[in-house]
Amino acid sequence: MIENNKISYEKAVLIGVINSAQNESTVKDYLNELSFLTETAGGVVSKTFIQKVDSPNPKTFIGSGKIIEIQSYCKNNNIGSVIFDDELSPTQQLNLEKILKAKIIDRTGLILDIFAQRATTSYAKNQVELAQYQYLMPRLKGLWTHLERQKGGIGMRGPGETEIETDRRIVRDRISLLKKKLSNIDKQMSVQRGNRGSLVRVALVGYTNVGKSTLMNLITKSDVFAENKLFATLDTTVRKMVIRNLPFLVTDTVGFIRKLPTQLIESFKSTLNEITESDLLIHIVDISHPNYEEHIDSVNEILGQIDSSDKPLILVYNKIDSLDDHSFIELNKSDKKEYISAQKKININQLKEKIFKHVRKIHVKRFPYNKFLYPDID
Repeated sequence: MIENNKISYEKAVLIGVINSAQNESTVKDYLNELSFLTETAGGVVSKTFIQKVDSPNPKTFIGSGKIIEIQSYCKNNNIGSVIFDDELSPTQQLNLEKILKAKIIDRTGLILDIFAQRATTSYAKNQVELAQYQYLMPRLKGLWTHLERQKGGIGMRGPGETEIETDRRIVRDRISLLKKKLSNIDKQMSVQRGNRGSLVRVALVGYTNVGKSTLMNLITKSDVFAENKLFATLDTTVRKMVIRNLPFLVTDTVGFIRKLPTQLIESFKSTLNEITESDLLIHIVDISHPNYEEHIDSVNEILGQIDSSDKPLILVYNKIDSLDDHSFIELNKSDKKEYISAQKKININQLKEKIFKHVRKIHVKRFPYNKFLYPDID
């Protein structure tokens, strides 16, 4: 939002819960990420609330005492949005909005909102719009009807800005139309992938904001958009790369995240096909993040969901320049992983050599008669 030529950031509070599945430390990490998501969406976090909940309240998700505390804070601090780290049911969302008199957004809705901001191509916009409608469908009844939707802001981008949510039939028709559109584009993209010939395909995968696009630019000498924000780019980028006269294709894909909405996985199926149809995955990890191991697990979980967990994979730990000397020395005791800094161009040649070995192995298996055209690296 812009007021008097100055950017005005919407104030928000974040809500997380401690339960049997996530302890206090885990919840705080999740909320730190939720805060980053909120800032990416154009908000500023005013306060964070955490409550221990054995099981979610079916009507309001959190307990009445915590709701009163949040209600008081929102009223006294002009809070525009209350953002939950967990997905809320339509009933919980509606009840909370009536009580708190504020926009209630869950993690799924927030991620969808960011994707709506980041989508630039017609294809990406259609993918996001489909995911948004699928998310909104069960929430149409009374959805934010007591609020002035014209105010805009977080959670109000895309189809939510119109009155279309009042008519389920129109929404169903729109979903059907978008699916047909995407199906036609998917067929075109499938043909395009087929026209790439038999070149080995390498896909960069990883958690969002780990430096995939920066590495893509570095090793392929391209100009993929890279920014220190979550989901800086949604569109798949394919570039041709050559090492020792061996050509192959490198694809930069959308970043993954914990609790990635199922609607997005379904809507971005064609984009994710760049991963499923690849021959080699380069899994990039931000080694400087305190919970990088959990990020690895999240990426592996999504790879499993799209039947890509059994592909050859190179695990690359990026951002080693952000570690202290002791950590760096400890890391380099292992020779089974790649440690790089795409930003500082550290160990990039070693990574290229490893990529070459993997690509050559796949290429020679596909074309045995080319074995002597591309000598291996000692």
